[in-house]
Amino acid sequence: MTQRHIILRELRAHAPFTAIGSLAGIFLLLGLIALKTPESVSHHLFIVLHPLHVLLSAQATIATYRRAGGAGFWRIFWIGYIGGVGIGTLSDCLIPFFGEWILGLPNPGFHFGFIEQWWLVNPLAFIGIALGVWSARTRIPHGLHVWISTGASLFHVAMAMDGGIPSIPVLAGIALFLFLSVWIPCCTSDIVFPLLFAPDKNAAVGCCHHHHSH
Repeated sequence: MTQRHIILRELRAHAPFTAIGSLAGIFLLLGLIALKTPESVSHHLFIVLHPLHVLLSAQATIATYRRAGGAGFWRIFWIGYIGGVGIGTLSDCLIPFFGEWILGLPNPGFHFGFIEQWWLVNPLAFIGIALGVWSARTRIPHGLHVWISTGASLFHVAMAMDGGIPSIPVLAGIALFLFLSVWIPCCTSDIVFPLLFAPDKNAAVGCCHHHHSH
């Protein structure tokens, strides 16, 4: 099975679960609006979930890389850091911001966790890398990863709202961007990205499949 087939298979396998997460996210967003939740609450939830997501992404990236025979201190460090911080930022910050901008939400904003909370996000990325090295066999349920990622993206979007209930097309747009912000980056950090650098692609096929058998 080629890498392209692995990637397509994994993306297809994750799509339904991610779609359910996005739908749940929309209901949660409507709940936040109905309860007139202040923007500060969304901000606090974002700054809890985003660093957690970075840790999980770094751990998953390095666990996949190590199971596929990857080694080398600096290679592990940079692959884990980019897999955790880079892809976590794309998922939780950049794609949601792009969605907020396209949908014309009132207060779109950039929130770069690794800069704004450098003292928290970066150390958690290093802990994630260390966990992936310590035990490549540790299984963090992928569902947990998806839920945390969905929550981080959702609260980023919630920070851009003004308290009014958005129109149906805007809600549909938010659901789509929530889906994309979780679906592509989560699969990328867990599977695609580390395999680009792994020496034993075939060993990784079984590992990835096993990794997502929860």
